[in-house]
Amino acid sequence: MKYIKAYIITAAIALFGVVAAIVPATEVAAINPLDGACSGNATSEVCKKKDEKVEPILTTIVNVLLYIVGAVSVVMIIVAGILYSISGGDSGRVSKAKNMLTYAIVGLVVAFIAFAIVNWVLTQFK
Repeated sequence: MKYIKAYIITAAIALFGVVAAIVPATEVAAINPLDGACSGNATSEVCKKKDEKVEPILTTIVNVLLYIVGAVSVVMIIVAGILYSISGGDSGRVSKAKNMLTYAIVGLVVAFIAFAIVNWVLTQFK
């Protein structure tokens, strides 16, 4: 029974891949909802700012959040090192410090990767 399920799932994935390769991709375009609204009153505040990009604001917000996460991770690495140093050989405190250090390093790595991905994505849409 397990093998039948595996064969069915494999066949479904293969069929989906074949169909996806055959069906051509269609181009999708987004419309600006403010285009029609600004035709009658082009002097309003909304219409003056409709061509402004959201990218600088988004970049600033994401960078600040990622810097905060990075700073918290560095502080947690320091705290984990201090806890490890003062554990006095107690296995519970040593494992707590090691877990804290591991999670802080993982958080720091995730913050760096997220920073790189966000900046790459934002540069692709300029």
